[in-house]
Amino acid sequence: MASEEKSLNFIEQIIEEDLKSGLSKTKLHFRFPPEPNGYLHIGHASSIALNFGLGLDYQSPVNLRFDDTNPEKEEQEFVDAIKKDVEWLGYSWSEERYASDYFQQLYDWAVLLIKKDKAYVDSQSSEDMAIQKGTPSTVGTDSPYRNRSVEENLDLFERMKNGEFEAGTHILRAKIDMKSTNMLMRDPIMYRILHKHHHRTGDDWKIYPMYDWAHGQSDYLEEISHSFCTLEFLPHRELYDWFLDQIIDENQIRPKQREFARRNLSHTVVSKRKLQQLVKEKHVNGWDDPRMSTISGLRRRGYTAASLRNFANTIGIAKRDNLINVSVLEFCIREDLNKIAPRVMAVLDPVKLVITNYPEGKEEWLEAENNQEDENAGFRKVPFSRELYIEREDFLEEAPAKFFRLTLGKEVRLKNAYIIKGESVVKDSEGNITEIHVTYDTDSLSGSGTEASQRKVSGTLHWVSISHAIEAEVRMYDRLFTDEAPDSYKEKNFLDFVNPNSLEIIKGFVEPSLATAQNEDKFQFQRLGYFTVDKDSTPSKLVFNKTVGLKDAWEEKGKKEENSINNSLKEINKYFKVESKPERIAIESAIGESIKNVSSFSLLQNSLKKNINNNKASLLFSQFLLKYSNWKSTDFEEDDIKKLYTMSLRSESTYVRSKALLNLRDIEEVNFKNQFDDEILKLYSNPPKNASEREIEILAEMVKK
Repeated sequence: MASEEKSLNFIEQIIEEDLKSGLSKTKLHFRFPPEPNGYLHIGHASSIALNFGLGLDYQSPVNLRFDDTNPEKEEQEFVDAIKKDVEWLGYSWSEERYASDYFQQLYDWAVLLIKKDKAYVDSQSSEDMAIQKGTPSTVGTDSPYRNRSVEENLDLFERMKNGEFEAGTHILRAKIDMKSTNMLMRDPIMYRILHKHHHRTGDDWKIYPMYDWAHGQSDYLEEISHSFCTLEFLPHRELYDWFLDQIIDENQIRPKQREFARRNLSHTVVSKRKLQQLVKEKHVNGWDDPRMSTISGLRRRGYTAASLRNFANTIGIAKRDNLINVSVLEFCIREDLNKIAPRVMAVLDPVKLVITNYPEGKEEWLEAENNQEDENAGFRKVPFSRELYIEREDFLEEAPAKFFRLTLGKEVRLKNAYIIKGESVVKDSEGNITEIHVTYDTDSLSGSGTEASQRKVSGTLHWVSISHAIEAEVRMYDRLFTDEAPDSYKEKNFLDFVNPNSLEIIKGFVEPSLATAQNEDKFQFQRLGYFTVDKDSTPSKLVFNKTVGLKDAWEEKGKKEENSINNSLKEINKYFKVESKPERIAIESAIGESIKNVSSFSLLQNSLKKNINNNKASLLFSQFLLKYSNWKSTDFEEDDIKKLYTMSLRSESTYVRSKALLNLRDIEEVNFKNQFDDEILKLYSNPPKNASEREIEILAEMVKK
């Protein structure tokens, strides 16, 4: 590894330094230690790639160890799903281990700690223990049971093991330091009573070790050299080392815990608890729903193992938590599918196209390239006939000059086929177009080499022959959350950001070559995006999932929303310069429409934060934002809103004060409104000289209420 000419990340630097300090390369041993209490998600994919990648780079063993210490939440289903995910990602483990393999040894070590007077049985309630433990700013106090005799502790602990007590009556705690600045070192729990069936040990055990007690000891028993975990475990490192100190044999390798930053993915959540909530409350259709950030969900949606490995390598290893834009992940799958996915034709919003000068009953089988990015992909035959389906959006009866698709009197090419010209349309009684009639140039067949075939036209359309088309169910998936960081707001529930349009099921038509497509087969529907066959698909009913579009529509949407905010900020200054009320109403109305169209809560909140200052234009814009956005004042951070209203009510501008008063009047949270009673009374008792009649009316109305 050291000889490779590449920059090392800080994890690799740690390993290299250990090797230079005398650690034998033969002693390198890594592990991936999931808890089997849910399905793995995209964050785990990065951790898998890190640990198994180190194993490959250093030619060292990597264990797959299940930290199965909580039978209340763990199931064999999750064990099986995790193993499948790791294998699917392309990795093999040297040994499959379980923390439950070590339950007897962990118990024996706990007995040893009791005998050394370094652990004791505590019989307090959880509420009393929380009080006794103190806070980060105050020291804890000793448990009244901390000085139980060794003999009594041994007796109680054995009886706990034998199932003589109810859950919650006793716990085993390590005796460390109740004054430690690290809360985790204030006599942490080692064992709790649980009368639960374990997926591997059955009903053998009535007590179960806590994660912190089991994890480091499991690493030690497996002779793991480097225990890499995410940054939230940094405070646990001191406890990890303390526990090892109590049982370590200096002749055995000592595991070293080091931490790296969690990878949070935008527009999703990667908390198992929240993923489970999405499943249980049926916001999604199971752990492998293609909208989920789980590896199984991504696989079902059409993501490849190579794309996830490439994503992990692209974002790298960091020391600070960071939010990775989901567009990076989407770029990785586009890049991979572009190389491997066959190109086919499908129409998802069909309108009938009739080639009036094409002979009735005639059909041709035209040659189509499977993938221009793969010279070995070859060609296939696609049927062509008089009646075709094209996308409804590919035709306009009256089109602007820059419309490069089909319209009346204009020529376009049908992909792999002929040049056609729009002639007329047929409409139903409501004026909807039901048929488009065109003519074709008989000498213009694509690839025929004729002069007509080489004629340049403004656009190329995909199509399917109606008589040969196969009907398919197409599930159009979008991002599950409308906001980039749905679980990052103090005042909001992450479920408030669930995208109501994250799934649209439509009926489409695909070319007949897809009749034999199998589960997880991947295709590029030309001009539409990448799609994969869903597991619900049958020979009689094809089902496709949209994996990703050809372009990042959300990036374009985000830029448009940012421009709306920026343009509104520019327009706000005009509000103070115009003379008449109708002009001000027109400006406010235009700004209000722009704000209504902004769906990104994070953009709105950041815009609000930036504009809470003494500038009257900024304050007025913020008040417009509160009035016209799809969110309530109480959805934003309370401190920000309180500061905004305070500054607005004290503003030099009657327009700012009036808008703030009107917004306050409409807030339903009475306790929040009451905070500003004194400010309102001051304004009412002593109105500013520039107070408008409207402001005084609003003040009178609010004071009387």
